[in-house]
Amino acid sequence: MLEDEKKQLILRKSADRGFADHGWLQSHHTFSFADYYDEKFMGFGVLRVINEDIIKGGAGFATHGHKDMEILTYVVEGALEHKDSMGNQSIIYPGEVQRMSAGMGVRHSEFNHLKNSRTHLLQIWIVPDKMNLAPGYEQKSFLPELKKNQPILVASKEGKNNSVRIHQEVEIYVLKATSSGKIQFQLSQFENYWLQVICGDILIDNNKLLTGDAIGLRQTKSCTLQWSQGAHLLLFALP
Repeated sequence: MLEDEKKQLILRKSADRGFADHGWLQSHHTFSFADYYDEKFMGFGVLRVINEDIIKGGAGFATHGHKDMEILTYVVEGALEHKDSMGNQSIIYPGEVQRMSAGMGVRHSEFNHLKNSRTHLLQIWIVPDKMNLAPGYEQKSFLPELKKNQPILVASKEGKNNSVRIHQEVEIYVLKATSSGKIQFQLSQFENYWLQVICGDILIDNNKLLTGDAIGLRQTKSCTLQWSQGAHLLLFALP
């Protein structure tokens, strides 16, 4: 939990995020992660991690383990090579979403598939609704849907509308704007929203957000979302 429950709006400016520069990796942490700690930003409900990573050509994360976490990867630019202890080997390209359920335990590696160009991605961790689940994997492309100039559902509890399935009552939407637009976003079963801007100018309930900014909205049934051409964002609907 980030702030007192009575607060309805939490603004997270890009420059205030945690940052780590490992040479081969530059990573911005929206919430506390690894050596970065801020007691006010430990997550937002079941949304535990949003890391924005830029990986140099050919570099990456050697094999390491996870447990009891839903891990989603969204590639913005480049290509990410994935291998895991479940036997999956894949390359994740822009417009694709990968979901790995760590469950009882899984080991994996992640490398920039490109030798001479960077890969830019966002990795998201969500606390599952049950512990010690069997590990699982899913990967889907949403490139055709992302041309519709509106928020597209990419992950959900039941995998509805061909989204990837996650073990939590959460819906994740992506908008990659081909032109400016505006929408009244309303989901009756959710009351909490987190919006993470990848790039561009966004207005949400008249709050202006720029590249790397984020905002949390609590106890609201809807929000007004307005964007400029080229805007790119992730929107989380949370219990």
